[in-house]
Order: sequence, then structure tokens, then C-alpha cells
Amino acid sequence: MKVGFYGHVRQYHNLKEEIDAAMLEVLESGKYVMGPTLARFEKELAAHFNTKHAIGCNSGTDALWLVFVALGIGPGDEVITVANTFFATAEAVWIAGAKPVFVEIEPDTCNIDATKIEAAITDKTRAIVPVHLYGQLANMTAIAEIAKRHDLLVIEDCAQAIGATGDGFAIGELSDAVCVSFIAQKNLGTFGDSGSIVTNRGDIVDDLRALRNHGSLQRSHHSMGHNSRLDDLHAAVLSVKLKRIDQWNDRRREIAVMYTDGLKDTGLKLPFEKPGYRHVYHLYVIETEQRDKMLEYLNKAGINAKTHYPIAIHEQEGYPWGMPADLNVSLPLTERSAARVISLPMFPELEQAEVDYVIDTVRAWGK
Repeated sequence: MKVGFYGHVRQYHNLKEEIDAAMLEVLESGKYVMGPTLARFEKELAAHFNTKHAIGCNSGTDALWLVFVALGIGPGDEVITVANTFFATAEAVWIAGAKPVFVEIEPDTCNIDATKIEAAITDKTRAIVPVHLYGQLANMTAIAEIAKRHDLLVIEDCAQAIGATGDGFAIGELSDAVCVSFIAQKNLGTFGDSGSIVTNRGDIVDDLRALRNHGSLQRSHHSMGHNSRLDDLHAAVLSVKLKRIDQWNDRRREIAVMYTDGLKDTGLKLPFEKPGYRHVYHLYVIETEQRDKMLEYLNKAGINAKTHYPIAIHEQEGYPWGMPADLNVSLPLTERSAARVISLPMFPELEQAEVDYVIDTVRAWGK
């Protein structure tokens, strides 16, 4: 049996009639950029997050970068985040001209360890960027308290966790802004790349809308900005899919329960869901000391398992890309986790036979 890693083609086939109709409506309208379909989706997305504003842009990376610019984060500033995430989190800090400062992770969730943040704060620190890794929210209650004590901004990297909730808090409730990615493989993904910023801060909304559109809020009137717009065709696709995100996340959680029950006595490190949290399992990540051998074994068995993120950002070749940084960064928990991670297939269209095959194949490892 072959088990793929991504399910977006199956997802398209399941919704083909509705998605095709939504895209055709945009095509027939002739309004492909900054049109009414984007405006409608932004309202729907803000309502989903229970926030006042949503600003579509062309990627999750740009969402982070544009927020940094709108909030005045730039050269000479430091931004606290983690190194066990996709490169774009730190990349956006560097693009803004600031310096990422990496702190250690929790050993069970692999999210930022809030107890390590204050030791990393200096007089140059402007913001904390927690990454909601794999689909589980970081400890935003503790992070918000630290930010308040030190007068820091908080920007949530929510590229992997749309639909997740915390213990007594929601995404966007305890931060200045939330940055989302809609690249195809995300829980909510389009046919390409796009992203969004959601926020309750009305004071930065006009700046963000101008920054993503060549500095313009009115035709032919420009200041300094960029070309980072979410096109209406993508918005149409996302609008169709947004209505199903909770249902799809429920299915991911069902698959995660099956994986966990089936693999609980294998000696592998399995995902940990914190009590009171709703993990939406963008990725189901296991850890093993024999990562490379096990990955080869799974791939040969027809299971398209992958690694996320096998090289921590501070261990990437060329770090820190010309920016001033401490080259002696030591993050043993981050480094150990990065060297051990394997992501098993996880998407709501997985069939029961495929889930069972993955479990049986992983259980057979080492026997």
C-alpha cells in the first residue's frame, strides 16, 4: 500500500463542484485583485478568529514581516522566538532588519518554553513571537504576562494552528497580531501560496492594508509599500474551505487518537496534548534516535513520511546571514528534537485502511 503525505488533491475532488463554481464566479467578474471576493473572505476569517480585522497577503512569511514593519520593529531590535520551526519565522525578522533571539523549547510539546523567555530579554527586545508548532498553541497566558511586565509586543505565528484553542484563551486574544499561512498543505490551504494577518489593533490596520498594496489605500495614491496581496481566486477557494475547517480538524484529531493508541507502547516519543488545549494536528510528529533509518524504512514501505524541521535554524549553514548574532547559541532540547523528528501522514482525507497500515508498519519497525 502507498500512503501519501498530503491530501489536498483528494480534498479538491471532494469539493470540486463548489470550488470550481467559486473560482468561475471570480473569473467571470473580472475582479481578480483586491476585489469583493477578498473583502468577503477577510470578513469571514476575522469572524472565525473572533477578531475585528483580517488583512489578506501573499504568504505567511509576508504576514509576519508586514506586522513587524507596521509595529515599527527594525534595525537594532531583538525578537524572541524559537529555532525548531520553518525558516520563515526567523527570516521575516531578518528581512525587517531585526535580530532573532532563540530560546529553548518545552520537552513535551516542543513549543517555546515560557519559563526561558525572561532570561533572554534585553534592553533591545521589542517582541515575542511564539510559534504554535504542529497545531498546538503555545502557553499564551504566561507569554502575555511576561510581555506586559516588560512592555513587549506579541505576534503569534499561527501558520500551523488555525482552529486550535488553549486552556482558557483563544488565538489572537492575548497578542497584538496573528499571522496565518494558507499554503496548500496547511489545515486551511489554497492552490498555491497566501496568508493573512488577523488583529484587534485598529491602529495598525490601515498601515497593514497599505503595506501589502504598494503603500496605497486609494487608487493612484501611494507611499512606501510592497506587493503582497491575496488574490481573489485564492480567496474564493479559502472561503469554500473555511466552512469545513472545524470538521477537518476534528478528523485530524480522530486520526491522532488512533495513531497514539496504536503506537503508545512502541518506545517512540509521541505528541503530547496539554490538558485543556485543542490540538489540531497540522503534523503528527514522532521522535526516535534512529530517525534516518526509520524514515528510509517507512518510505520503502510506501509511506511518504517526512521530517519537520530536521535542522534547527541556528544550525543552518551560513547562520546568521550577516546579521549580528551570538554564534555560540546552545539549545540542546531544540537540537535533540530536530535530529529525531518524523512526521507521519496526517490529513482529514486519510482512509481507515491507510491509518491502520501506517500504525502496523511503524509497530513492525525494529522487530
